[in-house]
Amino acid sequence: MRQSSRTSGSKLIVVGLGYVGLPLAMRAVEAGFSVIGVDTDELRVKRLGACDSYIEGVDGASLVAAADSGRFRATTDYKTIDSVDVCVITVPTPLREGAPDLGFVDCAGRSIAPHLSPGSTVILESTTYPGTTECLLRPLLEAGSGLEAGRDFHLGYSPERIDPGNPDWHLENTPKVISGIDEASLGSIERFYASIVERTVPVSSCRTAELTKLLENTFRHVNIALVNEMAMISRQLGADIWEAVEAASTKPFGFMPFRPGPGVGGHCLPVDPSYLSWQVKRLLRQDVRFVTLANEINDHMPDHVVRRITHGLNKRGKSVNGSRVLQLGLSYKKNTGDIRESPALVIARSLLALGAQLVVTEPHTDSYLVPPDITRVELTEAEIRTADVVLVTTDHDAFDYALVERAGAYVFDTRNRCRGERVEIL
Repeated sequence: MRQSSRTSGSKLIVVGLGYVGLPLAMRAVEAGFSVIGVDTDELRVKRLGACDSYIEGVDGASLVAAADSGRFRATTDYKTIDSVDVCVITVPTPLREGAPDLGFVDCAGRSIAPHLSPGSTVILESTTYPGTTECLLRPLLEAGSGLEAGRDFHLGYSPERIDPGNPDWHLENTPKVISGIDEASLGSIERFYASIVERTVPVSSCRTAELTKLLENTFRHVNIALVNEMAMISRQLGADIWEAVEAASTKPFGFMPFRPGPGVGGHCLPVDPSYLSWQVKRLLRQDVRFVTLANEINDHMPDHVVRRITHGLNKRGKSVNGSRVLQLGLSYKKNTGDIRESPALVIARSLLALGAQLVVTEPHTDSYLVPPDITRVELTEAEIRTADVVLVTTDHDAFDYALVERAGAYVFDTRNRCRGERVEIL
């Protein structure tokens, strides 16, 4: 096979232009690639054509520079692709009724396969269970291209490690785990990523790389569940879990701080551990008991928050039904607009179902992403004073917590950002 993964001037196809794919596309343009981004969302493609970003970490100036270079365009149509040097698949892999839904990966594989040629390289970045690259994607690519993986084209897996809103770690400086179905594939994939990131970390197989991603996020999921359970019992013990975490963090070895919250959200934590447990149960007929327990605890947190608010209002002679609730934040983590699987959305809908007059302030999320049954307002002193309870579900730095503390009659804070006699902490 002729060598591929030609770098500067090569053609890169990025399938999926979300939180993973769009930053990758922009970085590749900077590195000299000609990039075609493919996405099924026509609105996304239209916004990219207007250099209007919908992703934190990719600003309008980056899109303008990419467009001016003449080496980036976005499309919904695979027919506009005439050849592929490298293709990276970064499509969603959600759960449907507790089972992995790889429909987007299936569609991407079938769609890109006819455009492969000898020497092409295909890399899957979407989170999935061990075996997906070789047992699902490989047959689709081979059937649609008439080529054989390993002999005619390269194939591998590299787990995404995007952390939206993180000011310190981004695509370029986060070590990139890489794998290939054979030595030649691994070499081709290493050459590609070495041109856009500072460090690559090769592993022995695609299955190991797929497991690496699941292990990273299962570790976080389990430890968040631990501190969430400690938060629920610490009040009854007369102890402060937040202070305990900070105190334990002073130990220079053997401890890593995780903090309580209203649950877990985003594209990884609510999904990845379940991919692992689903595959283990399907193949080995075993349960991953830590994952099962962590799911139970973290999935329970929104209900716990609603019960605490109900109790807090009752102490003040009010019921949830008819009370005005000002909720701060809808996204699953601070300083981002990502509301995928956000526990804040679960809490909001639970309060609405109980009859609360709910309004939400969320400075980071585009309006078109916010469900129509949720009313958005600006965070003002008048809104705070009108609320029967101010609920902090996302600790964006943009919020004026001093104003909340001063003007709020009752504040329930799931993120430990507020202080004062009228503030109740998760």
